[in-house]
Amino acid sequence: MSLLAVKGLQTSYGAVNVLAGVDFEVAAGETYALVGESGSGKTTVIRAIAGLAPAQEGSVRFNGREIRGLPERRLRPLRKDIAMMFQDPVGSLSPRLTIGSLVTEPYRIQGMKDRDLQAEAKRLLEMVNLPAHFASRYPYQLSGGQARRVGVARALALEPKLILADEPTAGLDVSVQGELLNLLNDLRERLGLAMVIITHNLNVVRHVADRMGIMYLGRLDEEGTTEDIFADPRHPYTRCLLSANPEPDPDARLVRIALRGEPPSLLNRPAGCEFRERCPFAQQGCTRTPQWETEGGRGLRCLAPLKSEQAA
Repeated sequence: MSLLAVKGLQTSYGAVNVLAGVDFEVAAGETYALVGESGSGKTTVIRAIAGLAPAQEGSVRFNGREIRGLPERRLRPLRKDIAMMFQDPVGSLSPRLTIGSLVTEPYRIQGMKDRDLQAEAKRLLEMVNLPAHFASRYPYQLSGGQARRVGVARALALEPKLILADEPTAGLDVSVQGELLNLLNDLRERLGLAMVIITHNLNVVRHVADRMGIMYLGRLDEEGTTEDIFADPRHPYTRCLLSANPEPDPDARLVRIALRGEPPSLLNRPAGCEFRERCPFAQQGCTRTPQWETEGGRGLRCLAPLKSEQAA
């Protein structure tokens, strides 16, 4: 049984259908990455999972239990098992509280009065490789990388089974990104955590994710293991995204494939394949609506999928 199972998730704000049916599963101890352009719906997905955004249709099952639509009083006890890491590392931390108070705040929210908060703050900071004396500092005294580590420590406080991470390395120098990613990988292995990470940075995905899903206009267009998708992208949108990713091998031959134009408005979704007007591989038959198909652990929504020799 999957730890997290999302089925047919739909979210609308007025007439705008932001999520148009999202399906994926995450096993215990697995890292799953959601990738796509801005506006693809990635953040809305994890906010809906956490109960921070509405989801009018679909199912979110956590540890076998349906959690979509639960009232706050019933959702709150489950929050100890699902932690959220927000994109803005400093802005998400109250400037009036010390770091020690911030990392132990989840205990107070959950009414856990039996904890030695000073000892817990020290333990949590040590878990993310920050010295204990940081507990007396304030958020403005932290670097971006240190603030990220505080966010990780806070997320770990209640020993969650699942972490939802929104752009965990955004705005960090490359060297600091690497340190944070190594920390997340180490914590996942030591604590058996599952993670859902959303990011624009495909090198982050390559470094930490077991599997990945490619989102476009509130739907998944491709899904598979990270290794398979990087080696053999089948959807033209995936191929375009990967071709624009900086290649760490200086001797690699780079073939850029440019996306046409900008994503269409969610108020006026194109008929047929919603990507076809931007697709460099579009064919006449792409005026039809593609269906989600799975084969050999790969999922794809495309009427004219790329063959391996095309994607090479």
